[in-house]
Amino acid sequence: MPPNAESSSATNFMFVQEGWTIEYWKMIDIRKARRLYLRKEKPERRFSLRNFRWVLLFFLSMCFFSSFLKNPTVSISRIVVSTSKPSRALFEDATLFNSSAVHLPQSRRDLSLFGGMKVYVYDLPAKYNSAWLSDERCGRHLFAAEVAIHLALMKSDVRTLDPWKANFFFVPVYVSCNFSKVNGFPAIGHARSLIGAAVRDIADQFPFWNRSGGADHVFVASHDFGSCFHTMEDEAMADGVPEFLKNSIILQTFGVKYEHPCQAVEHIVIPPYISPESVSATMENSPISGNRDIFAFFRGKMEVHPKNVSGRFYGRQVRTMIWRRYSGDRRFYLRRQRFSGYQSEIARSIFCLCPLGWAPWSPRLVESVVLGCVPVIIADGIQLPFPSAVPWPKISLTVAERDVSKIGDILQHVAATNVTVIQRNLRHTAAAASALLFNVPMVKGDATWQVLVGLQERLHRSHETAFIQ
Repeated sequence: MPPNAESSSATNFMFVQEGWTIEYWKMIDIRKARRLYLRKEKPERRFSLRNFRWVLLFFLSMCFFSSFLKNPTVSISRIVVSTSKPSRALFEDATLFNSSAVHLPQSRRDLSLFGGMKVYVYDLPAKYNSAWLSDERCGRHLFAAEVAIHLALMKSDVRTLDPWKANFFFVPVYVSCNFSKVNGFPAIGHARSLIGAAVRDIADQFPFWNRSGGADHVFVASHDFGSCFHTMEDEAMADGVPEFLKNSIILQTFGVKYEHPCQAVEHIVIPPYISPESVSATMENSPISGNRDIFAFFRGKMEVHPKNVSGRFYGRQVRTMIWRRYSGDRRFYLRRQRFSGYQSEIARSIFCLCPLGWAPWSPRLVESVVLGCVPVIIADGIQLPFPSAVPWPKISLTVAERDVSKIGDILQHVAATNVTVIQRNLRHTAAAASALLFNVPMVKGDATWQVLVGLQERLHRSHETAFIQ
């Protein structure tokens, strides 16, 4: 029942809101009054709604921008990659980005190459590598694989400029370019200290060495006894592999099939360096399909009276025995003097003797295969490079050191039976020759390529295997 006009304030009901007075006795519907109230409030609500729309738009923009940053075709490095040394703090803060670093979009070919594996090449001060190239011998002598691999990786699609995406880290230190002024041979007495200094530098400037303990770091040891860094086996064995390298991967020319202190480390056996340009020049002047008028060939050091050096004899006297037994044999073309054009002699030969020197490996192994001469390996227990790419049993002969005095009869028998099969295998296995040469830039199937195949097989050592997956 509606109240009278004279009723109390309770009966004379007044609805007051924001200056609006509505008397119940005027019979204005409450719903109309609420509409009037809302109309009064509307400007404020429109303002808050407009703010909400701006906030929503800003939030959606940020989501879109963040998804753009995660796009795999755009690479933004978390570090500065330059020739100068960055601070350690820069690497310890994984949230930092470098807008000046240049990264090209990865092509499908890049992503499929070696399963997407990536190698970061440390940019070390010149004292560790490029400064040694002032001596032109540094890049072309038989230990120059350390230079060739470095240069090939620098130009390879496998290389990454972003170390956070790397599976392996290559440490380019040239230890074989310190040539002796006495005999002209590389002197490697400084090798341990030089590599040790490089390791300290990268451990101080980068977090990656300490992160894996060096397990995903790669070094080259392309001299006599590899990672022992010594030219004499007894001293090399006594010193062993430096403690700071025992957890790393070593690319080394030394390899044997039995236990040895100088391969007590994760390693890949690589061939010695032979210049691809020199081989090409030889093949132009002396085609390997030409007439082979030399039955058995060897040119190199053969001591008539071997010297006893710390209880050891050069080549375990195998070369001396060859000289004494066959120097007068007309089937054997043996020379002790150096000759710059000796590769042309290999191209003319049917069999090329590859006896051990101080170490079991020899550059003649490479030169024989690429120039079509059947390598005769005389080095007990030698581990030959890249057996998955080079079918050594089909393209070479192995003679035990104790049987070197019978080598004439052995070769004569092979010549009368299956030498043509071996020669055909050599001619038809171009991939084998390619696998033993280091090209710059890298060529599919060549020696650097085989090194990367070996690293791919060791991806379990990489801290970043999740990147491949």
